[in-house]
Amino acid sequence: MKRRAELIFIPSPGLTHLVSTLEFAKLLIDRDDWISITVLVMKLPPFTSSVDAYTKSFTSSSHSSIQLIDLPQVDLPSPDLLKLSFESYLIQFIENNIPHVRNIVADLVLSHSDDESDPARVTGLVLDFFCVSMIDVANDFGLPSYIFLTTSTGFMSLMLHLSTRHEYDQILTEFKPLDSDLSIPGFANPVPVSVLLSGMFNKVGYTSFVKIGQRFRDVKGILVNTFAELEPYAINIFSGGLNPPVYTVGPLVDLKGQPIPESEVAKHRDILKWLDDQPQSSVVFLCFGSGGSFSPAQVKEIATGLEQSEHRFLWCLRVSPPNNEFSVMNQSTNHDDFPAGFLEKTRGRGMICGWAPQVEVLAHKAVGGFVSHCGWNSILESLWYGVPIVTWPLYAEQQLNAFRMVKELGLAVELRLDSRMNNGDLVTADEISRAVGSVMVTDSEIRMKVKEISEIGRKSLMDGGSSFISMGQFINLNF
Repeated sequence: MKRRAELIFIPSPGLTHLVSTLEFAKLLIDRDDWISITVLVMKLPPFTSSVDAYTKSFTSSSHSSIQLIDLPQVDLPSPDLLKLSFESYLIQFIENNIPHVRNIVADLVLSHSDDESDPARVTGLVLDFFCVSMIDVANDFGLPSYIFLTTSTGFMSLMLHLSTRHEYDQILTEFKPLDSDLSIPGFANPVPVSVLLSGMFNKVGYTSFVKIGQRFRDVKGILVNTFAELEPYAINIFSGGLNPPVYTVGPLVDLKGQPIPESEVAKHRDILKWLDDQPQSSVVFLCFGSGGSFSPAQVKEIATGLEQSEHRFLWCLRVSPPNNEFSVMNQSTNHDDFPAGFLEKTRGRGMICGWAPQVEVLAHKAVGGFVSHCGWNSILESLWYGVPIVTWPLYAEQQLNAFRMVKELGLAVELRLDSRMNNGDLVTADEISRAVGSVMVTDSEIRMKVKEISEIGRKSLMDGGSSFISMGQFINLNF
């Protein structure tokens, strides 16, 4: 008799990882009604309010086979650790949650084993890559664990390379800015160290990434939010051998988008109305994620570049807070941040806002290009709707994503590959104007390639598609 399978998902704190995790959960239960999923949600300031809003919206929808459990609040790591390395701070916070996770897993396992009429059983833990310390919890209960990678196979390639560099090459030190390019399995081209994550250039952060990479081979499989046709070189490299099986399960895109904040309902209406009035594929959209912001000097360069480009634009703008402190909802701008006469010269062909419904904007027929921070969710959303990207990475693994999109896949226009938020390196107005002009060419090779991969990505999730088949293989492991 076939028994119901319950999977326990543990995403890392933060909205972007939670969104793709829940999209994956929905796909699984839509695919097989013998599966149920419990998602353990950690709350880390300053992400708590956005996560709460999203989970409230999610639970009000009809997802009866998915339950969300909020973990109790735990002590935060030292602020001194945050100053050294955000990744190390995050990992320590996650490890502080292990006792609560262990208790909940024990309760779930026990609840099924004690009820003889219940044909369900817990079949495994699906862990965000930042949560690899939870592999030990799975092992305690004799359960298999899987890594869910919310980003590309390029990041997986880098993590496995770090493990090899540390264990076999015996290179025990962090990267230096002047190090030679790296030869990383999964990349067809040498990878410059300038596109590595910022945390890999200090000892504390580097040590944390090595710890993550070392656990990648301790799981039964790696689930990646991508599709085989997008990253075929890396998928082929990691098929077979000593690495765990890789399952492509993307593109995972939340087509409804994130909940509209009450304070932004009027702005949401104004944005869509303005877009409705623009010609098809005539607007370049600039948006840099929940944490992306710019100095006043950089704002002036962007404004001048948009004015010079003469293209219509929708610009989601936040100015960096004092002392460049990290903020999920950074300060919006004021008129003093713009060059003299900018608003008058661009009136009618440009719109500036502090928040925008990104998925709805990218889906709109008026949008023809996207200047992006290159977060993986944003990349997949742009590919889903066939909108070509201009690369302007700011933090996290975005530099690596930008390099992959431009140099490996040929699917984006290069503005910068190694820019970092608030490091004092200005991207000039001329650079911005040229990049915008390039991405908005209606019959460019990149636009044609993006349209083609958009169609392939959608088909990959359909019956017989590459991700559909790969997801089926993962489901079969649980029965």
